[in-house]
Amino acid sequence: MDELKKRYQDLVLKLNIEEKKRQISQIEAESADPAFWQDNQKAAKKMQELADLQRELKELGELREYIENGQQDKAEKLLGELEFATFLSGPHDESDAILSIHAGQGGTEAMDWAEILLRMYTRYIESKGWKWEEADRTAGDEAGVKSVTITVSGNYAYGFLKAEAGTHRLVRQSPFNADKLRQTSFALVEVLPVIEETGEVEMKEEDLHWEFFRASSHGGQNVQKVSTAVRVKHKPTGIIVTCQTERYQAQNRENALKILRAKLWSRQQQEAKTEQQELKGEYKMASWGNQIRSYVLHPYHMVKDLRTGYETSDTTGVLDGKIDEFVITYLKNFSEKGMVIKGE
Repeated sequence: MDELKKRYQDLVLKLNIEEKKRQISQIEAESADPAFWQDNQKAAKKMQELADLQRELKELGELREYIENGQQDKAEKLLGELEFATFLSGPHDESDAILSIHAGQGGTEAMDWAEILLRMYTRYIESKGWKWEEADRTAGDEAGVKSVTITVSGNYAYGFLKAEAGTHRLVRQSPFNADKLRQTSFALVEVLPVIEETGEVEMKEEDLHWEFFRASSHGGQNVQKVSTAVRVKHKPTGIIVTCQTERYQAQNRENALKILRAKLWSRQQQEAKTEQQELKGEYKMASWGNQIRSYVLHPYHMVKDLRTGYETSDTTGVLDGKIDEFVITYLKNFSEKGMVIKGE
C-alpha cells in the first residue's frame, strides 16, 4: 500500500488537480450566462469537457478512498487506468477525433465487415462516455457500408483512437454464401484529430471548390427535397470531402471543413515524416498491406494485434467494443520506448 500511496501522490502532481478544479469553476461560471447556450455546438463541447473533468476528479476521489480503506485490488486497477492518461502527451492527444472506415476488396463481405467495425467503435466510444455523430456514409450495394465517417467528442478521444488506424483483417465463414466458405475481408480505419481554427493549418477560401447536392442517405424528407449535402475539394492537394448526414447544409459544410482541416494536418505530418525517413534511408510506402490487427472467427476464435502481439479469444467481447486492452497495450508499448505516434 505504501507503493500505491506514492504512485497516487505522483499522479496527483502530474494531473495538476488544482488547474482542473479551476477549469471546472470557469466552465460552470460560463454556463450560467444565457449567451453561453446560443452556440449549441460550442456549448455541447464545453459541457463534455466539464463532464470529463468532473469524472476524472471523481475517480481520483474513489482511488483515494480505496487506498485509505486498504482495497488494494480496486486501487491498483483504477490507478493503472488513471496513470495511462499521462502517457498521452502527443500532438492533439486531448482533441476530439474523426474516425473513418473504408471497406477493402471483397465486395459485400468487406462492406459488411466495415459496418461491424463501425458498431465495435461506437460501442467502445459510448463505453468511454464520449459522444459521436455520423458525418458521412456511403451505403454498401447489398449490405454494410462502403465508407463511413464519424466525429467523436471526448477527452483524449484522438489520443486513444489513434491506436486503431490501419488495416483490419477478418477471417470467417461467409454469411453471404450458401456453402459458408471461409472468407477473408479487409477494412481500412483512418483516425484524425479535430484541428481548431488556430492557423496551424492554412485553408484559403480561394483554394476551396464547393458543390451542393441532394443527400442520398437517410435523414428525413427535408434532406431529400433540398441540396443539404456538400462536397468540397481542396484544389492545391486534390483532397475531396463529402458530408451529407446532417439535415441542414450549414451543418454539413461545417463538418466538411472540420474533416478537410484534419486531412490537411495529417498530410503535413506525413510529408514531414516521409522526408525524415528518406533522409535516414527508412522510407516505406504506406499501403493496404500494413495490417495492424487480425480477427479470426473460423476455424477458431482469436483477435491478435500484429504490432504488440496482444491477443484474446474473446472475439464476441472485442466486436462488442471491448478493445481497451488493445489500445492501452499499443500506446504503452510506444510510450515506454519514448516514441510519439503522430497522425496515425
